[in-house]
Amino acid sequence: MEEAIRRMLRGFRHFRKEHFDDTGLFDELRHGQSPNALVVACSDSRVDPALLTRSAPGDIFVIRNVANLIPAYDPDGRCHGVSAALEYAVRHLHVEHIIVLGHSDCGGIKALMSEKRDEEQSEFIRRWLSVAEEARTAVLERMPDASMETRRHACEEAAVTLSLENLMTFPWVRERAEAGSLKLHGWHFDLNHGLLRHYDADSGEFRLFPDDV
Repeated sequence: MEEAIRRMLRGFRHFRKEHFDDTGLFDELRHGQSPNALVVACSDSRVDPALLTRSAPGDIFVIRNVANLIPAYDPDGRCHGVSAALEYAVRHLHVEHIIVLGHSDCGGIKALMSEKRDEEQSEFIRRWLSVAEEARTAVLERMPDASMETRRHACEEAAVTLSLENLMTFPWVRERAEAGSLKLHGWHFDLNHGLLRHYDADSGEFRLFPDDV
């Protein structure tokens, strides 16, 4: 057996001891889940929302995809994995918070912003990233002379705010958000410096969380 798999199995045994054998947590969870928050995160292996927030099993409902994107509401009869998970979290689990979690050095955003993206071979990625085309265009128009690194960072943040806007196109999200029973949050994790920022709608900027939160 390969060492990578052995390490995962050792990790599972540790998980079982910590969360299954030594506590009664799963005695409760086996009857159902009631997470308080939905986190929409990137599939990037460095950005695990449960690890970043030190959440226990049952605490958060998670959707992960390339570049942590949420497409606009579009009930066209096709398969919509993100929208289906979003609907389940909001309409069936009644989560009270939705957090869109972006991060630095995002490969999806790099591909979206690449000057050679039309030359790259892709069966699915390019079309998926088109969800954030509006964010890309806005960044290029706003800062045409900025460095590529600066524009990528701006697009990472713009993709988060675009996903927040797209959330409000879902009628059952908008209804709950306007009623105050559902709150939407945009976060950005800087994995180079270990910093977490949140989107401040009043200023239109991402700001560091205060230490006393």
